[in-house]
Amino acid sequence: MSLITWQEFENVDVRVGTITLVEDFPEARKPAYKITVDFGEELGTKRTSAQITVHYTKEELLGRQILGVVNFPPKQIGPITSEFLLTGLYREDGSVILAVPDKAMPNGAKLG
Repeated sequence: MSLITWQEFENVDVRVGTITLVEDFPEARKPAYKITVDFGEELGTKRTSAQITVHYTKEELLGRQILGVVNFPPKQIGPITSEFLLTGLYREDGSVILAVPDKAMPNGAKLG
């Protein structure tokens, strides 16, 4: 593991957002959802895809708050453009558990 400076950490823009739409992503190579998140007035709505189908249904995700890295450049993933990175933790089997705030926060709140 390499050490980073506080300045480098501050360059990562992690924000709270609320999932407003979850769609199947049949074109994905591995099972995934297309996810739309409201990051508040400053950032607006952003989309991404996420391989989180093992532990979450579309219905469970809708309305849930998540943490997302919002200052990556857009990345084309099949037919959609990923506009942020949904954060999560990998289990030994490779499945993902979401990293989420444990209390309700305003959309757009910044991790710091």
